[in-house]
Amino acid sequence: MNYEERALKEALRWSRSIEKRSSILQRSTKKWQTSVNDKIPESVHRVVTSSVQKMIELAMTSSEYIRPVEVSSEWSFEERELLIKKRLKEYQRAASIEGAGTGLGGLWFGVADFPLLLSIKMKFLFDAAQIYGFNVHKYEERVYLLYVFMLAFSSDHTRKRVKELVLNWSEVEKQQKQIDWKTLQIEYRDSIDFVKMLQLVPGFGAVVGYFANRNLMHQLGETTLNTSRLRLLQSS
Repeated sequence: MNYEERALKEALRWSRSIEKRSSILQRSTKKWQTSVNDKIPESVHRVVTSSVQKMIELAMTSSEYIRPVEVSSEWSFEERELLIKKRLKEYQRAASIEGAGTGLGGLWFGVADFPLLLSIKMKFLFDAAQIYGFNVHKYEERVYLLYVFMLAFSSDHTRKRVKELVLNWSEVEKQQKQIDWKTLQIEYRDSIDFVKMLQLVPGFGAVVGYFANRNLMHQLGETTLNTSRLRLLQSS
């Protein structure tokens, strides 16, 4: 079995795994998280919502997240993925350090982590897309990347619908011209609120921020790799 066959097999296994319902612990945490969210200052929630909306607007209308990536057309699929995994480790390291730094400062330094982490995630997403060979200058490809982002941080309720869009993009690309940014920001915020709110605790928040940011980047990396594998290898 060659590398591409192994990668596709792994991606199909991942695709089946994300269809499973969240654990009882995760669902219970979600209920507790909702009650905690009600106690968080509205100003904090506004920062998160505004950060996600601005990120989407930048991703759709500018080249903010596009930086030159040297990729040879002669590279194999394995060589491309090796570079993506290397980039992911670099971004994980940056996100961890940033999370620990902002976690040291308590509430408002912790709030600053939201837009900073978003920027790191989006830069990785666009880097990976270019390495795979996707034309990120196309509007439709940017919409696709934002749906990949949404899939990485969706709840049970939304995940199935978003997964269908992402894994059948060639069929829906011409119709799916817009991103549902409201759903995206709610899903993203809710998926990270529990650990990120702990990050707002001075001192202790530094430890939480370090590991939380690293794990959130891993989550995005795993989703990016496997959705791209399914898109490229199933059609080859």
